[in-house]
Amino acid sequence: MDRRTFASRVSAGIGLGAAWALPAAAQIAVAAPALRGTGDLGVVIERAVGQVKVVDTSACTILGTVSGLGDLSHASVVFSRDGRYAYVFGRDGGLSKVDVLAQRLEKRVMQAGNSIGGAVSQDGRFVAAQNYEPGGVRVFDAATLELVADIPARYGDAGQSSKVVGLADAPGLGFVFALFDAGEIWVADLSTNPRQPVVTRYKNVGKQPYDGLITPDGRYYLAGLFGEDGLAMLDLWQPGKGVQRVLGGYGRGKEALPVYKMPHLRGWAQADGKLYLPAIGLHEVLVVDTRSWQEVGRIKVRGQPVFVMARPDGREIWVNFAHPDNSHVQVIDTLTQQVTHTLLPGQVVLHMEFTPRGEVVWISCRDDNKVVLYSTRSKQVVGELAANAPSGIFFTSRAARIGF
Repeated sequence: MDRRTFASRVSAGIGLGAAWALPAAAQIAVAAPALRGTGDLGVVIERAVGQVKVVDTSACTILGTVSGLGDLSHASVVFSRDGRYAYVFGRDGGLSKVDVLAQRLEKRVMQAGNSIGGAVSQDGRFVAAQNYEPGGVRVFDAATLELVADIPARYGDAGQSSKVVGLADAPGLGFVFALFDAGEIWVADLSTNPRQPVVTRYKNVGKQPYDGLITPDGRYYLAGLFGEDGLAMLDLWQPGKGVQRVLGGYGRGKEALPVYKMPHLRGWAQADGKLYLPAIGLHEVLVVDTRSWQEVGRIKVRGQPVFVMARPDGREIWVNFAHPDNSHVQVIDTLTQQVTHTLLPGQVVLHMEFTPRGEVVWISCRDDNKVVLYSTRSKQVVGELAANAPSGIFFTSRAARIGF
């Protein structure tokens, strides 16, 4: 029997008989799963049941489920350098390492009392968690989850502890983050001795920095301010200049509306030399020139923006909203600066994620227990996947992006 006949009979499920018994090693090779890469994989958070769905963005399918991840009511995910492992940060302070290829939980550590996200270092060696309780940042070995460094967020004469937000990887250094209660930005340099980070503190940056982003080139770190209009900006190429204030007073003369859900800057949108940001308490998206850091426009949208995200090619901006408009998504054309489409994916849209090259966007609809897939070209639904109260959607393409 030749190889072609053998392969066809195996494929067809036809028995070969004892006369064609395979050596043990060959049997193992046939039974082994097919080799594959990780570039089109990702995870969807199922917040109500403490688990994630592992998904394939090429086939638009669910590959498996990983459970036992604790409280995922405000979960965030970052990926290892090779895209194989997802680090899941739970609201209960748990840090879980998930193997997306094998679809299993590798390790889980309870590292804090309340955690809302983290980051992976530029070289992939470390994963850091930002914590509300007890505050501060904890740095772990990415391979073993062994604690490497503990950076308490203490401030003021009495040594109060601050919530930490906006944690991002800082190229060539380590991590940069904001202290919500202290109104400070810190840079932790792990380059010399990771177990004893050198921390540079920038004080009085503004009231209540609530989130942060780092530009795609790793140069600028911006912290949004909840306690006042504006952003705090740190030039990481020229840190000696200190923190500058930009967009001060963007809401001047307007009555601020109740904020039902805090906007997220981590889903920053940068396109055509401009940055698109949610305006806190306003039904507007702010447009900022990234050369002058001056406001150059505002785009009226349906509600209070939560995520303002650019399609990977920068041609469009997709926006979702806080209550009561959280069943809508709007699309902005970056050439005309106009809203071109208003979509209704489902009840309580929490997150959006573009496939690596942006041909499809995945949108989580929590109260409909589904993830809806839209073609970004036609704006038509091209698929739906069932999920239990889905929230965050994270694809492995983030592993190659600064700040993700």
